[in-house]
Amino acid sequence: MSKFAPVFCLSLILGASALPQVCSAAEGGATRADAEAMVKKGVAYIKSAGDAKAYADITAKAPQFILHDLYLVVYKLDGSVAAHGANAKMVGKNLIELKDIDGKAFVKERVDMAKSKSTFWQEYKFTNPESKKIEPKAMYCEKLNETVVCGGIYL
Repeated sequence: MSKFAPVFCLSLILGASALPQVCSAAEGGATRADAEAMVKKGVAYIKSAGDAKAYADITAKAPQFILHDLYLVVYKLDGSVAAHGANAKMVGKNLIELKDIDGKAFVKERVDMAKSKSTFWQEYKFTNPESKKIEPKAMYCEKLNETVVCGGIYL
């Protein structure tokens, strides 16, 4: 048995390190790397196309800003929505007081974080547009001028 222990341990380590990525991909969900890449793409597009065109394209669900359950949201630092890749009805609404199922004021927390950090991850609970269930979510965000550009994954 002892001669197999190193092989067994190595297989556990390799399996455990690959598990989160494999499970996300198997379930069809986006990964942390996908979220970071999507936000960077969105920030670059906003800089090159300008706010009005970029926000309209993000809200219109332009294919380059949608991947599985991943979409972009742009908030102004007062909590109002400038663009929303999953729900156009949110554009123009101030969501600063919006809370998740646990009472966490996640939009307020997000814009507060953007005021002190240029990039960050935030966790909260939100309705998955694909499963229609409330699930844990991690949102990657980058500050851009007086906005914060975010894309999230379901955990």
